Amino acid sequence: MCRPDKLNAWHKEMRGELAAALRRAEADSAVAAVLLTGAGEKAFCAGADIAEIAEHQSEESIRTSLQEWRDFYTAILAFEKPLVVGLNGLAAGSGFQVALLGDMRIGHPGVRMGQVEINSGIPSVTGSLIMAQRLGAAKARELALSGRMIEADEASRLGLLDRIVPPQRVRAEAVASAVALGSQSAAAIRLTKQWFRQMEQPQIDAAFDFAESAQIAALREGDMAERTRRFLTRNRGSN
Repeated sequence: MCRPDKLNAWHKEMRGELAAALRRAEADSAVAAVLLTGAGEKAFCAGADIAEIAEHQSEESIRTSLQEWRDFYTAILAFEKPLVVGLNGLAAGSGFQVALLGDMRIGHPGVRMGQVEINSGIPSVTGSLIMAQRLGAAKARELALSGRMIEADEASRLGLLDRIVPPQRVRAEAVASAVALGSQSAAAIRLTKQWFRQMEQPQIDAAFDFAESAQIAALREGDMAERTRRFLTRNRGSN
């Protein structure tokens, strides 16, 4: 992911490119595994781009956006080769969620992660589910409702980081992990990941269904729009 000046925050085109890259890797017999990381030294991915967030102020735009996100997450879940995430910095919101959808995560002591949507008035639905699938409901509830970021050591204790290495070693260690996973039986990896997807996909679909109604309800009540405006103003002022 290469938008370091934007903390690798992604927009629709960037997500489409990533999904297409995964499909190409899936079809290429020379590819045994994939490493996903961010450019620069500050962030893996800060989540959705601020300009894109600003566009989601109508019911129709919410429906369209959530369908695009559903397609994107499904493309990641459908990827049947090992997907290793090299966390080179911040992973927030949807960036955090995508990191959790990977098969293994390598980071460094300065990594910070979190499901921060609620801070901008957006109901935390898909993120809550993905956290609950990996952490259990109690911890996922605390993180989703507080919107707090967690440091690398806590992420490691929770099992969200599989390994912590020095910053300059993140890429090399992630590549080594991808090579190790890619050396396993391709058929066994594929079938195991198919089973994980069979377990997780129905819940993901249900989360997106609920997220649509929840975000529309929050928009109608006005709180989401107001908090999003404050979030955008605060972040633009800090750039």
